[in-house]
Amino acid sequence: MEKFYSSRKLKWRNFLSRTLLVLITVLLIVWALPRNESKQFRYDIGKPWMYGSFIAKFDFPIYKTDETIKEQEDSLLETYQPYYNYDPAVEKKQVSKFLADYQNGIPGLPHNYVRLIADRLHRLYQAGIMDTPEYNEAYRDSTSQVRLVSGNSAQSISLGCVYSTLSAYEQLFIDEQIAMQRPILQRCNLNNYIEPNLIYDKGKSETERNDLLSSIPPASGMVMSGQKVIDRGDIVDEYTYRVLSSFEREIKRRSATQTQITNTIIGQVIFVTLMVFLFTMYLGLFRRDYFNKPRSIAMLYTLITLFPVVVSLMMRHNFLSVYMLPFAMVPIFVRVFMDSRTAFVCHVTMILICTTAVRYQYEFIIIQLVAGLIAIYSLRELTRRAQVFKTAILVGIGSTFVYLALQLMQDNDFSSMDHDMYYHFVVNAVLLLIAYPMMYIIEKMFGFVSSVTLFELSNTNRGLLRDLSEIAPGTFQHSITVGNLAAEIANKIGANALLVRTGALYHDIGKMKNPVFFTENQAGVNPHDTLTYQESARIIISHVTEGVKLAERENLPTIIRDFIVTHHGTGITKFFYIKYKNEHPEEEVDPAPFTYPGPNPFTREQAILMIADGVEAASRSLPEYTEESISTLVNRMIDQDVTDGYFKECPITFRDLAIAKLVLIERLKAIYHTRISYPEMKKASEEEKN
Repeated sequence: MEKFYSSRKLKWRNFLSRTLLVLITVLLIVWALPRNESKQFRYDIGKPWMYGSFIAKFDFPIYKTDETIKEQEDSLLETYQPYYNYDPAVEKKQVSKFLADYQNGIPGLPHNYVRLIADRLHRLYQAGIMDTPEYNEAYRDSTSQVRLVSGNSAQSISLGCVYSTLSAYEQLFIDEQIAMQRPILQRCNLNNYIEPNLIYDKGKSETERNDLLSSIPPASGMVMSGQKVIDRGDIVDEYTYRVLSSFEREIKRRSATQTQITNTIIGQVIFVTLMVFLFTMYLGLFRRDYFNKPRSIAMLYTLITLFPVVVSLMMRHNFLSVYMLPFAMVPIFVRVFMDSRTAFVCHVTMILICTTAVRYQYEFIIIQLVAGLIAIYSLRELTRRAQVFKTAILVGIGSTFVYLALQLMQDNDFSSMDHDMYYHFVVNAVLLLIAYPMMYIIEKMFGFVSSVTLFELSNTNRGLLRDLSEIAPGTFQHSITVGNLAAEIANKIGANALLVRTGALYHDIGKMKNPVFFTENQAGVNPHDTLTYQESARIIISHVTEGVKLAERENLPTIIRDFIVTHHGTGITKFFYIKYKNEHPEEEVDPAPFTYPGPNPFTREQAILMIADGVEAASRSLPEYTEESISTLVNRMIDQDVTDGYFKECPITFRDLAIAKLVLIERLKAIYHTRISYPEMKKASEEEKN
């Protein structure tokens, strides 16, 4: 009963964790998605309408183009007159200041020049003086007249009839009498007595300007509900383009309401939830073992979330083109670390979620699906850098040809096609090359091991394997032989041959601690002869724990360490256990000191290694190597492993075990085949005697 409740509790915990994972994924994606900020259709002037008949669902105005409105605004602003307030106090202040400063006359000039300059200043102020920057700005805006407000009256005057502070200063010296004395007058700094007396009235001017601009109607017609705008295959002309753009604009305007935004979010939540739920159902039905691997689930849902979020941010901020993003990275990573079917399903799910954010969904889906399929087909196993380069080229070429085909089906004029897209595909292919260094990051983040890493670990000329070959050469040769046997079995039953071969190379590295205590490294002297059976068993068993310590010190991946701890499972060192039991028949022998710590194998690859390791080691003790003796040994050992329950926790089948038996028998027969004895040449003396 307790076991039943524990099982139900575990199921509920798994269900809740998966549900939470789906909710977090959906929330992150929906949070990033744009809210009706993109066009619903793709259409260009001179190209055919590739959707069904477009019939207006509601009345909407036909908005003018921005260019048309700009032309009308420019035309209307030619009549615009900004307001300036006339301030008489400025003239009084500045003229009085001048007369006070030069009440004793201007040095070097007759006294009448003071009155002459004061009179000219008066005339300038009567005409009106504007600030020079404002005067220049008015000219740039093509303003021909300004409205001058004096008291309660306002009159329009030409901009050419008033002065700027700069032109007013120059106007002083136009007078012949003043111009003659310019060198002397320049020392008087007459520009200090010229200030603007026409003050810009910002409030009235902007009100006048806005009233003028608001008089321009934004639309030039209406489309009535039920009216057909365009039919499939019709060419989009300028008028139809304006109608379709007006529809998009009206949709966006209406979607600005809180109700519409809420509806949009609800729709996005439903769609994204459905996509993520279907992907989760796929894992639950066909890849249930991934649910038991947190790193697998973490990588899959991270990839499904990451790209839609990036696409949404790019669309929101109108940053570059989404076709530059290397979406094919997703199926590449999933294919390398998991399997091709999951890679395709994950890619399809991610692309469909991205369509909620992108424009032109039809061609986006087609192009990205083809790119993903090419990536999956061309990169079955990543073993060399050149493979990523080849995949990137094939994805770029495939995307280019698919887009070209879609364009040719829609438009026969090659010159009018959007050629910028082909540059996007080139950038996409270049960015896809980042998948190779990204593989290392994925490995470290989620604990995976790629084929490239396994190849690097299999290098016997470096690291632990080099040390093993020097310290324990017998163990090293044993590991190579076991690796070859295990790899051949894996190839036959469809397991990961590279993984099991790499695991076999490292499974006995713990023997470097005490190499002479293992028969393959001994040269006639057996140190176990001086030890008790318990001590001998402890040393033999310690090669597992010592191997794990070495693996941790060298930062070997967890998946390789698992081969070290499982290659003996929870088995017993039978030689010393049986010896001790035979010598103590009356004693109840505790098997614990003679038992390996385990655990038992929990993957097919680990089970293959246990079988190959045990059979290879036992085959060395056969008195003779015949087909019968080898077959008997292989069958007996594998059947005994099954009987002892070592494979209860791994998914290896009886068919796999039967194939493993056949492979081991054939390989051991080839290794230990008997050679023909060559005859020796008789000596000459013996021939003479005969």
